[in-house]
This record gives sequence, structure tokens and C-alpha cells, in this order.
Amino acid sequence: MDETFGGVSSVVESSLYHNVHSILRELDCEPQAGSSCNKGMLRWTLHNRVDRSPSISVPLVRVLIKELEKAERIDSKIRIIPLLHTLAYAVLQSVFIPEDLYRRIYICLKSLVTLPVPYCAIALNYARQMKMEQIAPGILFQRRVIAEHSLRNDLYPLHEKVFVFIDPAVFPLSLLNALKADVESADAGGGDPLVCKRRVLLHTVIAGLGKQVHVDQLRHAIEHLGEDLELHFQNVVTILEQRTEDGASDDNQYKARLQKIYQDILTAAKDPTRPASKVETQLPCPEVSFHVWTKEDEIWNELVNFALMVPADGNSAYMDEDVLKRDSVVSTVSTDSGIEGDMPISEFSSIMIEPQGGPEEQSSSQSFYRRPCVRWPKAGNRMTLMMEAIKGNGGYVLNKEERNLTARIVVMGDDRTLGRLAKTLHTIRKREARHLLLTKRVNLEMYYIPVTDQSPPSIQGHLPEDMLTLARYLGSVDLWYDCNITGLGAMILKLAQMQSISQSESSDPNTFLLDIISYYTRVGQHPVHLPIYSVKICFSGLSTHTVEEVFVAQLAMDFPEVKRYRATFKDTIKGSVRYKKYNLQEFNGAVVSINYRKASISDREVEKGMSLSTTGMLMRVTPSCRAKSLHSVSISFKDTNPTRPSMASLRAVSANIRVLEERPFSVCLDKDPHKTFKNVQSIEVSPCLDPGYCHQPTAKSKYSLGEGGESLSKYLNKTLTLPINTFCGNEQ
Repeated sequence: MDETFGGVSSVVESSLYHNVHSILRELDCEPQAGSSCNKGMLRWTLHNRVDRSPSISVPLVRVLIKELEKAERIDSKIRIIPLLHTLAYAVLQSVFIPEDLYRRIYICLKSLVTLPVPYCAIALNYARQMKMEQIAPGILFQRRVIAEHSLRNDLYPLHEKVFVFIDPAVFPLSLLNALKADVESADAGGGDPLVCKRRVLLHTVIAGLGKQVHVDQLRHAIEHLGEDLELHFQNVVTILEQRTEDGASDDNQYKARLQKIYQDILTAAKDPTRPASKVETQLPCPEVSFHVWTKEDEIWNELVNFALMVPADGNSAYMDEDVLKRDSVVSTVSTDSGIEGDMPISEFSSIMIEPQGGPEEQSSSQSFYRRPCVRWPKAGNRMTLMMEAIKGNGGYVLNKEERNLTARIVVMGDDRTLGRLAKTLHTIRKREARHLLLTKRVNLEMYYIPVTDQSPPSIQGHLPEDMLTLARYLGSVDLWYDCNITGLGAMILKLAQMQSISQSESSDPNTFLLDIISYYTRVGQHPVHLPIYSVKICFSGLSTHTVEEVFVAQLAMDFPEVKRYRATFKDTIKGSVRYKKYNLQEFNGAVVSINYRKASISDREVEKGMSLSTTGMLMRVTPSCRAKSLHSVSISFKDTNPTRPSMASLRAVSANIRVLEERPFSVCLDKDPHKTFKNVQSIEVSPCLDPGYCHQPTAKSKYSLGEGGESLSKYLNKTLTLPINTFCGNEQ
């Protein structure tokens, strides 16, 4: 029992000290090839050790507090964010923390609030959580499990779900099956609501009463509670939520209520002769839904299904989707076709010349009979179901202003995958601008795990195109993201290949991927806003057809008819045959006209224009190192003539490019071959506007200074960005 409450040996504490120092030493070292992966594995090993033995969390918290105080004293900011997240995750996994250690944590976090952003914001957030945990021990664990597994209660109605979308362009089918099997087998034990309620009950009683609890007896009693489990679970939730609202006003009454529940559990346990219990206090993994992202509307459909979840009974948290479909079908049955024979007798009796008999006789003598007609909802769009559920037709009235559902979208892939995600976000915002239903119900958060099937570049061979440019930018903004997500993402394909080759049915499933997803979605709550750009594509010929698309990584323009020709020294000698042939128009490229607005901090630059001969163009959205916070694109042009100096790249906010000849070009967005457009005459690139602002009525805008006043909407930031959650984030 002493080991449960942090009474571990000095050998264990010394081992934890070396584990933490190994992570800090890797952070202080210069970045090298494979170093990010090593840092991430060190973090994963430490948290996996705490998850298997929550009793070591108390000495680990002591070590982390010492290192945080040292990092503040020596002004080592590179250590602060990793130590803060590790400390908060250790407290979340802990069973019992002494009162004096809580005070020390709170004092240390308050001292970090004086630091600049993002350190002060993260420290302040965790200081509030630690204060709440100190008042009601176990509240963070309880709320986390209730939200992630949708445990029904009346006082904490928040629900969360993780949706993992795998890009099949990166993962082969065999590896997809292996990854899905790993996630499902690792989550098979902790997804049962009864198991989660037992863990919450055990953890809360131990955290609140401490050494007054006989852990083995309590664990055995909770295992055999039977029907009383639900009653004790609801009582524990009520006690902690009321304690959080009231504060530490009456500590004796709070301890007395927990003590009574503890005694009731011991006395209400049935069949005490059964074997020892297997109830643990480990934090279960969140509910994860695994999807292969093949359809564009799949994220939208999953979000609508998640928003339509309504309570059904005590065991199942939500009503089945088929029930909602049947209710929706019944509610859309049409009873009036407009035909006279289908109308009630009372509605046209006044226009009848010779009424015969009563209504029953007249109804039976009608010559027209209409079979009931049903309006089936479309398979790809469940907007009808969403609207009817909010109106209450599904049997449960949803509060439109209540955003108690959180959908965590985790995408795994490369720059092409983020391009698809940006398109999906733009489509969702476009739909919500007309019918604000989903975003009033669901809080949407996005996560990105970079994975690529790209082989490492060789020194002699041709360098392949970098498919993880946005991941490298996120890693440069957040070093802890680079360690735990970018670095470990390269191991996912290797582990999936090993699992697919071995095909061994081990009793101990591989929880690596699920652990990474759990840690990332729980701790990564600070978004980095990637700018989204829209492009209007006009095609050549007599057709006036235009296409509007969005991209988030890059836009590549190429002339297929222009020959790729590498000039030699003989080609540059004037008067030679090769010189004349080389200087023909087909080798020099095509003449294009570009009008652009140069990027500047003051945003006061005027539009400029020029014409030049080029064989292609590359437009990158990734901010440069010198202008990380400047939302602009870098435009560079290709030239086949090596004798001319290369033109410096431009940084522009918007650009309009068109070809001055009958030479159409092709456009490829986000390195995705499925987003390649041919026979293009001109393109217009500009920051993507949020569709929510575009559909707002100007006359009734809430951002106005009165009836005759000037609207304030022009001062608002109307650009649409892709928020990818990281561990520190950046300002938009």
C-alpha cells in the first residue's frame, strides 16, 4: 500500500531522474539526423512506464518540479514547454498526490506566468487545472474518462471522440489493415463503459481519501458491485462536481461523503469469495474511430453522425443512427399531393354541388387513391436529419447554443493530405454559412501526424520532391511537436510493415500508435494556423468555365509543350547552330504576365506587374524563416538558360498570372496528381476568405456602429486558416 501512495524506493526515483535528464539532454543538443525520433521515444518510454505503474507518478512530479524551477532560474525556455506538458500528464495519470506537493506545483506554475507567450498561456492553463485538482483530487481523471467514453451523467455533459483518417495514397492496403488491427486490439479492453466506471470510482476514492483506503479490498469490492456500480458512480461524479463549484469551503463534509461511499462499496460488494479483482487505475485510451479517407464528404458525414448522438439508455450513451433515420422518414411522409381525391372532405365540401352521404361514404367512393410517398434523405448529405434533430423530431431536443461535443480529427499523411483537409474545412464552412447547425453543436479540432512513403534521398541520385514541407514548418514552430509527432511519425510505417510481415497474434498488443494519438489529442491543445489560399482557374479556348479551388502547401505551374533542354557550353557560343536553336521560343519558354501585390508588414504595398519568359512557376505557402508570421506566398520562376542569373523569388499576398500566347499550361495543387488541371489560360491566387463572412448580410451585421454608422466588419480578419493543434501553437 505504501507503494501505491508514492512510497517507492530511492532506486526508482533515481531511475526517473535519469529518464527526465535524458530527455532534457536531447533537447539541448543540436538537431541531427534521427535525433527527433530518439527524443520522442524517450518521452513515450517514460509515459508508458507511468501508465503501467501510476504509483511512480509522485516521485516523477517531484523531479519535474525541480527541473522546472531550474529551467526558470537559468532561463532555459527550450525546456519549459516539454516539462510543463510532462508534469500535467503525470498528474493526470497519478493516483494520489500529497497536499504539500500540490502547493509546490501551483507556486511554480504561477511564477511562470510572467514569461512571454506561449509559456505564460500554457502555464496559466495548467495552474488552473492544478488548482482544481487540489480542491477536488481526481477531477481531471474523472472528467477525462467521462468525456472520452461518453459516460452518461447529469453534471458533466461534455463528450469527445477521436476520428483517425488515414490517407490511402501513403499507406498500402496491407499496412492499413495492420494499423486498424493494432488500434482496435489495443482499445478492446478499455472501451467498455463498465470498466471505465470502475476505474473512475477506484481512482476518485483513492485520490480523495489517500492512505485511509485499503486499496486491495476496495479494488475487489468494486469488481463485484453489480447493479450498485451505476449508483456509486453517479454519486462520485456529483460529489466532485459540487466540490469544484463550491471550492474548498467545507473539507470535512467532502471527506465524510467520500468516506461514506467507500464504506458502502465495501458492504455492498457481492460474492467476496471470488478471485482477486483486475480493476486498475490506469487512464484508459480515448474512443478512437478508424477510417480510410477515400471519400471527400466522409469527415462531414462522421461529424453529422456524431452530432446526432442522443442519450438512449444507461448502458449505451447514444441512440442508434438507424432509429434516427426511421424517425426522420416517418416525419417526412407526405399526406397532401394536391389532388382533389387526396384532400380531406372538410376542405372541399364547400365547393361541392351535390354532396352525397356522410364523410365516410364519400371517402369510400373516391376514385383517386394515393399511395403514401416518402422523401428519402440523400446518402451523402444528412442535413435533413440534423435539422430535424435540432427541432426535436428525433425525440430529444438539442440546445443549439450548447457546444458540448468535441470531435478531434486526426489525419495521417503528407502535404497532399493537408490539402484535402483544407478543402474539407472550406466545404464545411461553406455549408455552415447557410445553415449554422453543426458548428453550434460540435467543437472541431484538427490534428496532423505526418507520414510519407517517400524513400530517403540518395547523394548521387535525383532528390525527390519533399512531401513533408508543412510538417517541417510545424516542427520549426514547435520543437516538442517535432520530437513527438514528426519524429515518431516515420516509425508508424515501419511498425505497420513489421506487424504485417509477422502476423503474430500476441497477447500483448502493440499500443504505440494508440499511445501517440492519446498523448497528442490530450496535450496538444494549441493550434498553429496554416494560411489557406484560393485559386480561380480559367481555361483556354471558347469555354468560359472556371474552377475555384484551395491549396495550403504549394501551387506548381508547368508548360507541357516546352521542351526540357540542358544547355552546354557550345550552346552559348554566338553564331553556332546550337545557339540559334537554343534561343528559339520553344526552348526559352512562354511569356507570362504577372500582376501581384507585394507582401509587407504594413500591408500598404500597391500592385505591381511585369512580363517574363519562363518554363514554369512554383508558388509556396510555407512562411520563410525571416517572415514566419507573414501570411504570403513565395513565387519562383523556372528558367532553362543557365547563362542568365536566376530571378529572385517574390513574396506576394495575391497574384494574377496569365499567359500572353496560345500556350496553355497545367496547374498542380499541393503536389496531388488528382488536383492537376490542364489547358489553363490564367489563374488568380488570393487569401481564402471565410465563407461565413461572405454570407453575412451587410445591413443586419452585428459589427456595426448603429443604423447610420460604418460597419466594423472591414477591420476583422476574414481569411480562412487551417488550425493544426500542436503543443505550443502560435498567434494567428
